[in-house]
Amino acid sequence: MPAEVGLTPLAWVNRQRVTRARELLESTDLPLSVVARRCGLGTDDGLRQHFRRHLGTTPSAYRRTFGGERTSG
Repeated sequence: MPAEVGLTPLAWVNRQRVTRARELLESTDLPLSVVARRCGLGTDDGLRQHFRRHLGTTPSAYRRTFGGERTSG
């Protein structure tokens, strides 16, 4: 699939991880460190780095803007 979309395998995986992180930030109130681990991004610093690179914003700012009703998990 990555070759079909013009991405390296690592770039494709990281994009999928950021997509999952976005879903969790929109729908849960999990701490950033938990979101990062659940998405395979390691730490909250890793999450912030990938968010900034892919979306040009921070996870916290994204959650403030797009977080709706949230659950704990």
